[in-house]
Order: sequence, then C-alpha cells, then structure tokens
Amino acid sequence: MAQASIEPAESYRGLSYWFDSLPESVQGRPLSRDIEVDVAIVGAGYTGLWTAYYLTKADPSAKVVVLERDTSGFGASGRNGGWCSAMFATSSAKLVRIYGREAEQRLRKELERTVDEVGAVSAEEGIECHFRKGGQVMLARNAAQLQRAREEVEQARSLGVGDDDLRLLSAGEAGELVRATRVLGAVYTPHCASVHPARLASGLAASLERRGVTIFEKTAALEIRPGRVVTAQGLVRAQAVVRATEGYSAQFRGAHRDVIPFYSLMIATEPLDPTVLDEIGLRNGETFADMRHLVIYGQRTFEGRIAFGGRGAPYHYASRIRPGYDNDSRIHSQVHKTLVDLFPALSGTRVTHRWGGPLGIARDWHPSVGFDRATGLGWAGGYVGDGVAVANLAGRTLAALITGTDDDCTRLCWVGHRSRRWESEPLRWVGVNCALRAMASADRAEERSGRASRLASALSPLIGG
Repeated sequence: MAQASIEPAESYRGLSYWFDSLPESVQGRPLSRDIEVDVAIVGAGYTGLWTAYYLTKADPSAKVVVLERDTSGFGASGRNGGWCSAMFATSSAKLVRIYGREAEQRLRKELERTVDEVGAVSAEEGIECHFRKGGQVMLARNAAQLQRAREEVEQARSLGVGDDDLRLLSAGEAGELVRATRVLGAVYTPHCASVHPARLASGLAASLERRGVTIFEKTAALEIRPGRVVTAQGLVRAQAVVRATEGYSAQFRGAHRDVIPFYSLMIATEPLDPTVLDEIGLRNGETFADMRHLVIYGQRTFEGRIAFGGRGAPYHYASRIRPGYDNDSRIHSQVHKTLVDLFPALSGTRVTHRWGGPLGIARDWHPSVGFDRATGLGWAGGYVGDGVAVANLAGRTLAALITGTDDDCTRLCWVGHRSRRWESEPLRWVGVNCALRAMASADRAEERSGRASRLASALSPLIGG
C-alpha cells in the first residue's frame, strides 16, 4: 500500500492546546538506513505506542520499532477531548444482534477495566497525564434527549448493567456535577477519566525509549507489505508489521475506502477564575456532553480551563487531509456558541486555542483489531473518536496476537472484524455530508418541539445504531 501525499504541518505549535501545554517537546530522529527487526509499527499514536509497550512487556528482548510520519501523538492522540472512557462506537444493541449478549458483556467489562489499566500504567510509568476518574455525565437538555436518556438506561438494565455502572440522574443530581442550563436529567457512568491526551502520548513514547523501543519520527511509510515497510529513508524488514494509523489510514492506496477521516474541532478557554469554575462544577474531573445527535464533548482541564469540542465540520472529498481543515471559523464559532449556551458564565471568557483533526470511521461504525498470521500484518482502528481507552485494549490484543499468547483479549468479539468498504466518490462525499446535515437538523427540530426526530431514528442504523 503506497501512501498518497499529505500536506505536512509547518509547526507543532498551535496543533492543539494539549501540544502547546506540554512541559517539553522532544522530537525523535528519523530513520537513516535499512534495518531488520521483529515488529515494525506504523504510527506513533495511542494504538502504535500501546502495542509496542505491551510487546516489550511480553518479551523484553523483542526488537520493536515505531515509524511516525510526524511526531508522537501528532494525530487524534494529541488532539482529542481527553476522554478515557469505556465507550465503544458500535452500540450495545447492535453488538448483541451480531455476536450475542454474552460477547457484548465480555467486551463491555473489558473496556471498563481498560480505563483503570490506562490509569495504572500511567502511574507505574510516571506519566503525568492528569488522569482523573470522575466519570462521564451525558446531560438531557430537552424532552427528546431525556427520552433517549431513559431509553439508554432501560436498555442497559435489559443487558444486565447495574446501577453502579450506569444510572439515570435527576435534574438536581446532574446539577451537583455539571451546572449547565436547561438540564432535565442525565446519564452517568463512573467508567471514564479525563486526561491530558498529549501528555499521555508523549509519556508513553518516553517510556518506550526507556524500554529500548526506537521511535523513528519524520519517517513516512510509503509502502506496507508483508515483512516490510518502505520509507524514503530506508527499508524496514520485520516478521510482523502493524498499521496503526487510524484516520490517516485512508491516505494509503488500496485502503482509501476502509475508513474515512472525519474532522472534529475543539476550543480551549483561558484559565478560569475560581468563582466561574464554581458556577460550572466539574470538580472531580468529570467529562460532560449532552444527548444531542451531533456529538459534543468537554472537560475541565487540570489548570482550570474548559476544553470543548464538537462535530459538524464537513467530510472532505476523496478523504483529503490538510492542515487547513484543522481550523474552520464557522464550526469553531458554533462550538463556542454551544459552550456558552451550556455555561453562560463563559460568555466573556477568552478562547485561547482553536484546533481540530481527523478521526477514523469505518463504514459500519465498528472498530476492529486483528492480526493475520499468514501475512504477518496487523491492524487496529475505526474508533470514531472513542479511542483513548480502546487503543489500549487494541495494543494489548495485538501484542497477544503477535506473540501467540493465550489471552482473554484475543477472544473478544471485535477481534478480526472486517467492515465493508465505503462507497466510491462522489457517493461517499454526498452521503456523509447529507447525514451530517440531517443530524444537525434533527437536533434543531428536537430543541423546538421536544419530540424525538424520526429522521434521526431512520439514520441511526447507518451510524452505528
């Protein structure tokens, strides 16, 4: 698979608030010659870094290298909302339909454990990523959203999910955690932590270097084949090759219809006055969103800012990825407007950072991980923005698959899943952007009427429902 050209960012400064607030920025050296190793991993985001980490834990003598076109955490791993959650892009109901109730339960429980695994490894490795397990609050701010909140909890109960893992909050209970406007209730789960995502990525990279893993940065993979990765600086021969490039996978010829790069945009406020923070809540590191169709997400950062993001940016024709797409004044204005609607106390607060980046979406909105022992090729991705914890599970799974270890992770239902391919252009561009507009329209209609949108219900099967 040969990589199509991607316009490089001129500087990592301004790539995200998270990158700008790193205590230091250390860039690795590029590959300079042909090498031979046991495992070559393409992509130094969470998936690639976690895979290397667990490989070296399983076999400290293994020769593992990571090849990165830019710098560690450059993609979604260094730009996301910092939710380390047990969320999985495919709904529980759909997983039950495909695999059965027991398989869905095993995956759900493993994802819940994964949140704690990220925190435990961060503590063990001295990674100061501001891990705070305050849970996740999904607000219901109109009658239609409250109906969905109730239905979500009812469905969870039918699948055996107890009150300790997911519960419906009253308006008063929700307000104790998040003091947003027009709150009618909320769904709360404790299985989520807020993190500083770029600190997590850079800390993992530093840990790998201590373990003897070499991360070759500024080293673009031009071609991935069984037993080899071709770069402009040299050939890497390996017994196993892992593609861990998430949304950027679409830039490899032959894989441009496997996932689409879909942009999500974020803003960060200036550090807030303690009185303003008191008006907002989020004292214990809770992450927050609401039950609208067009996703929003936020957290109160360790230094007292609000980092907040949302969908709404268009899908770009032919899966193009360009630095200019990271900033869209119209979408950033909408994100800011939504934040102020949630918390009017922020109306006069300065926004210091605006950024964005692509995440990966498979055609059936189903993440996957796998390793083909016959070819020695491994992969993971399609996280739809929920990859902070899922990538850790993917790394553990890939390490077990590659080393042939008998592990519960390798028997989970998402292992070996293959999504059908996206449509060719221009159908892909038309379909994705029409669905995006439909979701925005559904949210507006529900806000006006308080009734659940029939249009959104009809589109739900197409977006992971």
